[in-house]
Amino acid sequence: MNISQIENKIQHVIKSFHQDTFIYDLLLAYGLPKATITRLQQGGLNLSKVNGEISWKKKLFFKSTESEDVHELIDDIKTDDKVIRHSPRFIVVTDYETLLAIDCKTSDTLDIPILDIAKHFDFFLPWAGMEKAQNQIENPADVKAAERMAKLYDEIKKDNATETPEEVHNLNVFLSRLLFCSFAEDTGIFEKNQFTNGITSHTQVDGSDLNTYLDKLFEVMNTEYGKRKNLPAYLDAFPYVNGGLLRNKHYAPLFTRRSRQAIIASGELDWRAINPDIFGSMIQAVITPEHRGGLGMHYTSVPNIKKVIEPLFLNALYEDFEAAKGNKKKLTDLLHRIWKIKIFDPACGSGNFLIIAYKELRRLEMKILKQLNSFALSNISLGNFYGIELDDFAHEIAILSLWLAEHQMNQEFFKEFGRSKPALPLKETGNIIHGNAINLDWKKVCPKKDEDEIYILGNPPYLGAKVQNKNQKSDLEHLVRPISLSKNMDYISCWFIKSSNYISNSICKVSFVSTSSIVQGEHVELLWPYIFSNNVIIEFCYSPFKWSNSAKHNAGVTVVIIGLSSNINCEKFIYTDNIKIKTENINAYLASGKNIFIRKESKSISNLPPIYFGSMPRDGGFLILSEEERNKAIQSDYRVLPFIKMIIGSKEFIRGEIRYCIWIEDNDNKAAYNIPFIKHRLDKVREWRLTSDAESTRNYAKFPHRFVQISYKNSNSIIIPCISSEHREYIPVGFLDKNTVINNKGFAIYDSDPWVFAVVTSRIHMNWVKVVAGRLETRINYSASLCYNAFPFPIITELQKKELQKHVYRVLEEREHHSEKTLAQLYDPDKMPKGLREAHHQLDLAVERCYRSKPFDNDEERLEYLFKLYEQMILEERTKGTLFEVETKSRKKKNG
Repeated sequence: MNISQIENKIQHVIKSFHQDTFIYDLLLAYGLPKATITRLQQGGLNLSKVNGEISWKKKLFFKSTESEDVHELIDDIKTDDKVIRHSPRFIVVTDYETLLAIDCKTSDTLDIPILDIAKHFDFFLPWAGMEKAQNQIENPADVKAAERMAKLYDEIKKDNATETPEEVHNLNVFLSRLLFCSFAEDTGIFEKNQFTNGITSHTQVDGSDLNTYLDKLFEVMNTEYGKRKNLPAYLDAFPYVNGGLLRNKHYAPLFTRRSRQAIIASGELDWRAINPDIFGSMIQAVITPEHRGGLGMHYTSVPNIKKVIEPLFLNALYEDFEAAKGNKKKLTDLLHRIWKIKIFDPACGSGNFLIIAYKELRRLEMKILKQLNSFALSNISLGNFYGIELDDFAHEIAILSLWLAEHQMNQEFFKEFGRSKPALPLKETGNIIHGNAINLDWKKVCPKKDEDEIYILGNPPYLGAKVQNKNQKSDLEHLVRPISLSKNMDYISCWFIKSSNYISNSICKVSFVSTSSIVQGEHVELLWPYIFSNNVIIEFCYSPFKWSNSAKHNAGVTVVIIGLSSNINCEKFIYTDNIKIKTENINAYLASGKNIFIRKESKSISNLPPIYFGSMPRDGGFLILSEEERNKAIQSDYRVLPFIKMIIGSKEFIRGEIRYCIWIEDNDNKAAYNIPFIKHRLDKVREWRLTSDAESTRNYAKFPHRFVQISYKNSNSIIIPCISSEHREYIPVGFLDKNTVINNKGFAIYDSDPWVFAVVTSRIHMNWVKVVAGRLETRINYSASLCYNAFPFPIITELQKKELQKHVYRVLEEREHHSEKTLAQLYDPDKMPKGLREAHHQLDLAVERCYRSKPFDNDEERLEYLFKLYEQMILEERTKGTLFEVETKSRKKKNG
């Protein structure tokens, strides 16, 4: 069952609500077998013999009451051993006015009026085999620490130069040492508050001597006890650290009263609660913007890292753990297995993904050891964690961060088992390589044997084709054949290509965070045929979503998460809107369906009328007029009027902005030049074009009255905006008269029947566009070749065309009812007028009846149908020509 069907069935349960059958009707609504529910109702599967109770093993504990307080009742039930031993997924209690529920796996709770259950249908989706994705929240301590470190950096930077790479590096090394000391005094490596109290007690309030104090302190901590001489007790009390952190000489910066106080304020935080991955946030806060942008660094927060590692390996390990409970051999085998797992991040930055993966494996190891009553120490080695990082400082930070993660986990281990490994001196560990991941042999960085269980993960640099430097372009050319394909590829493609090579024909798996660009537009056909040719499939994915992080400059980016495997027969899941949906196959557009690629088409495969890219002025703005400029020009010389037309693109059409252009046909050029206003404007166009770097633009200086690219026709048209918000449910399209020029930010369909308007503004077309279109930032970047020409639409009858036309006029009428509003306001999904929404809904139904008589239940079903139809149409086109050509030939033959 799909989500829409479940929601509809629950609505029916509420409409025909009966207390005696409510719980059974609810279970049936989620697609559980009728025969099974009948057995449960008759008592065959019910482990409870108490009236009003149902105890169904691993599924449900249900209790109804007429007299007891439901909140007190559920509190008693959730701790009742007789209930817990049967491991119900859900505990549900109701007095048939209020419904309370607990999801025993996720600890989610529900407290609602029972008749509102349809609004919360997603709570019980696991009954239908759809798991709810768990969103971890940010650790508030991490956020506060990132803010404190950023503030400290800002204060220090006021009095210290950070203009050269060496100066930036020196400051970053200092901050890494400072972070270590903050951790150390709160986690038992130093005495409690030893570092912060030392600064408070032994330095001047104005900060003037703090740098010399810290230089001496770091030197002491890098000196073994036996080699220390004539030190005051407050310095000698600090332990020997080693591990490379303090080995090289880096001088502390100069301080003021404010920056000294910022260090003390940072030390006052409880760093025990802070994840070592905060270093990633610190790096983003302190590295210069130019440096950060050049490396394509993107700090990833802990909750988002878990979206990568949980479906990649952690969920499966926990499922094996649950299945092994009570079986010593299975638990021991699982323990030995996780000791051998290798984690590899080939763009590791400051080590965030490696840190969180390490900590999660350590926590699972503790659970297993507790089940075994074992006295062993941890045997998960940092030597099994591999990384590659281009930036030398981030590389050093990753090594330090891993050590701190190990120390934190040793503390957790000690708290649980009363024993642990010693903290100091630090040991250099972790296989973190400094270098370019694209030029390195990954099998040498992370050696692989046939039986090795290796998980590659991370958040590689994105960098679109237009912002790559020469070295990055060269990296792509090194990997991609033919080289011409690499010119339009996102830089992250390198990591997908290399990882697919690495895992091919092995048990290894991959999961990367990426911008959604690699599963949209022409990028799909450039990259994914190569990936799939390695016998690698998409095992799971997260549909495009926005995230942010705890770094100082919190950057929201639209991303996807893609998991790759060479196990073709594995179960496959799509995570969308926090729902986990099982599917037979995931294609390169992250949709359920076969592995097909939408190719660019020069004309419609569906016999839709031709579409034209709008006219491009490339004029320096001198052919374009505001409404005020147009009115003034006409007032000063009425002869201007025949040479002015309205011009519209995406922005003007959607936001209701008005602009005009000077439009002169070749045979009117001489007359137009006799008008001073126009002559002045055309002279400016000529001058601007002559200064252009593009030869084609300079050539057009000879024709200043012309647009550089002309598609305008002196006829009515339909406009489709090039750029439209991804949040809209429909693309706002419209009719324009023959005196309006569509510019290069819009597409034009000339002399078209109204039914075409219905097709391009329909929901099913929007479904297609959202999947195959490229993006401008996050907005939809409509493409004639992929969105329109490749869109599969069946040949329809004249009667169907008239039906569509009727609905088009209804939509236009509803727009007219709100003529004071712009299309941006009308098509805001949260504010769309009810009448307009209903008109579009009826139009959608009419368009979809052109495909089949049975309505589609949801967007996933629409897309799956479109992909199948596209595949069929392309196959027929290759063998027989387009469907239209086939039909035309048949008619000609009949007519002789």
